[in-house]
Amino acid sequence: MSTVDVSLTTQASIARRKLPWTVRRRRLLYGIATYSLAIAAALAFLLPFVFIFLTSLMTDKQSLSSHLWPSPFHWSNYIDVFRAAPLLRWTANTLVYCGLATLGLLLSSVPVAYALARLRWRGRQIAFLIVLATMMLPQQVTVVPLYVMWSKIGLVGTLWPVILVTWFGDAFSIFLLRQFFLTIPQEYIDAARVDGCGEFRILTTVVLRLAKPAIAAVTLFSVLYCFNDYFLPLLYVGQGNINTWPVSIGLSQFRNLHQVQWNLTMAATLLVMLPVIVIFFLAQKVFVEGITLTGVKG
Repeated sequence: MSTVDVSLTTQASIARRKLPWTVRRRRLLYGIATYSLAIAAALAFLLPFVFIFLTSLMTDKQSLSSHLWPSPFHWSNYIDVFRAAPLLRWTANTLVYCGLATLGLLLSSVPVAYALARLRWRGRQIAFLIVLATMMLPQQVTVVPLYVMWSKIGLVGTLWPVILVTWFGDAFSIFLLRQFFLTIPQEYIDAARVDGCGEFRILTTVVLRLAKPAIAAVTLFSVLYCFNDYFLPLLYVGQGNINTWPVSIGLSQFRNLHQVQWNLTMAATLLVMLPVIVIFFLAQKVFVEGITLTGVKG
């Protein structure tokens, strides 16, 4: 056995050797002291979720009392929620809303962002300023004329007014994508032009492949917005058929109907929050990467 192999074997055995308890305890205490503020903030954010979860497992009487620990655990509350309200139907409506709105947002915002970032044409900066100006326009300013327009078309009472509006682009998404497109090296685009690619092919084969973090961030923003959107769905379908409600309106009405049954309300709330939490944790890495890399160039 050579000297190098002996050295590697010795280092591997040292790495596998367990540290003494005093050293591990010292490192643990040092880590807790270093991240104490972060740990305290994490606990402060987690306590409401723990309270919701424990309340969702109580009986009706326990949820109205001062007890914090359910005794016994009533897991049947999660089944009763689906019996008390069409929660699956509301969730399906929300998924349709999120899917179609996000698809329309990407199809309409990506080409505009690419044109504002990489194409040279007269009035580009003015168009970009107009896009930014629309971000400062309050939603309440346009809601009345839009409602009248959708009412004349006959789409009030459905989710189509809140879905179709996203197919005309979103100022924030255009801004976010444009800033990311500016960080893509110009050499890649020039090389594609030399190979004979048109602008559409450059966008689909070069830019979109390099802009996956930004697209993922925009997608996540859109899904979270649609999932939490309450005002516009309430305006268009709030007074209509109960089967057309998204989960945001359905949960609000469920709370009004079962305001003394906090166990069922908390169970429904937890079921509604769970998909959003899972989606965020699964896409957290790409989401953070898209946010941090956006806006490097002005």
